[in-house]
Amino acid sequence: MLSNSISSNHNESEDLICLAENIYWEARNQSLEGKLAVAHVTINRVESKKFPNDVCSVVKQTKYYPSGKIDLHSCQFSWYCDGKSDNPKNLESWRDAKKIAEEFLKRKPIDITKGSLWYHNVEISPGWSKSLKRALIIGDHIFYKEKA
Repeated sequence: MLSNSISSNHNESEDLICLAENIYWEARNQSLEGKLAVAHVTINRVESKKFPNDVCSVVKQTKYYPSGKIDLHSCQFSWYCDGKSDNPKNLESWRDAKKIAEEFLKRKPIDITKGSLWYHNVEISPGWSKSLKRALIIGDHIFYKEKA
């Protein structure tokens, strides 16, 4: 268990795969520090009352149309609803992401993101970021937390 706030019926192996997918799709081209930062944001969300309380629900959080299709503009992590295959193509990067996720869930390292719950690529400037406090930049991601 990551914290007391996580439901006791979550499946740890599913959490591992979902965290690995998020690391892979969001940070496979980043340094180890960048990959860990994405993992921290994911887990920080799990531990926050503002987000779902298990890894897979955080990673796949979105809105659905009545038809059951995903609203492509409401995903928390863009890779999940970009309409492309979610099957990893680079097997070495996928193995790396799984190993990082496994070690992260076992050891829960010190949070290098300072409690960040959001991030985006440095090349974009989403409107939502203006209401948050910039915490740090790692690689090509800017990390944010709530303003105090």
